[in-house]
Amino acid sequence: MTEKELREQICLIGQLMHRQGYIDGASGNISTRLDSQHILATPSGLAKGFMTPDQLIIVDMNGDRIDEPTPANAHLRPTSELLMHLECYKQRSDVQGVVHAHPPTAVALTIAGYDFQRCLIPEVVVILGIVPTAPYSTPASAENRVAISQLITQHDAILLAYHGSLTVAKSAWDAYLRLESLEHAAKILYMVEQLGGHKSPIEPHQVEKLIAMREKLGLARPGDAERFAVVCGVANRNLEVHEDLEQQIRLIVREAVRELL
Repeated sequence: MTEKELREQICLIGQLMHRQGYIDGASGNISTRLDSQHILATPSGLAKGFMTPDQLIIVDMNGDRIDEPTPANAHLRPTSELLMHLECYKQRSDVQGVVHAHPPTAVALTIAGYDFQRCLIPEVVVILGIVPTAPYSTPASAENRVAISQLITQHDAILLAYHGSLTVAKSAWDAYLRLESLEHAAKILYMVEQLGGHKSPIEPHQVEKLIAMREKLGLARPGDAERFAVVCGVANRNLEVHEDLEQQIRLIVREAVRELL
């Protein structure tokens, strides 16, 4: 996409986030890569549902503004959550777009202490995987960057306790769609709790089919096998392969020792 098209897309995403109630006032922020060294980001203190393309700002990977200010954005600063966005890009070369929002149902569930790391909704298993909740950190501070730094390498969707969500993808548009999926799932989980809570998660052998779909779609992330094994009771194929290899090595060593004796 051209820079003009990316600017227009970010404005469209801002409008959708506002209409869907994922942000309010001047909250939330969106960014996308222009190239390996430059990021196009939303400005701080501006209602994202009413932005114009010429109000967006270009920064380098250090967060320094490098575009020529225009009458439309000369008075604006890059998003206050820029450090969190840059952390995503620095750690993930595959990430081309980042969306930070305040989806109300998802945030409410984090405040209630709800654990999103469950295998209850097929689409979530496939599209989002296991969704962690980062510990609380002060919004618009370096704490947010630290809070997600250990999670972003292995997750495409992260909840920020008491605060909001962070979704990343191969484009800002796909990152927005992951936000939609996250809040939609949160609404379902909230209703489940209102109805008395779930009786049981999806059976492990059924989760395995969903994981296969996730892998086929190219959505798998490092550590998936271990997470699904712990959370959903799915057999850890990586561990099984490791144990099988270890067993083979032991047999080979045992045979070698016998020959020496």
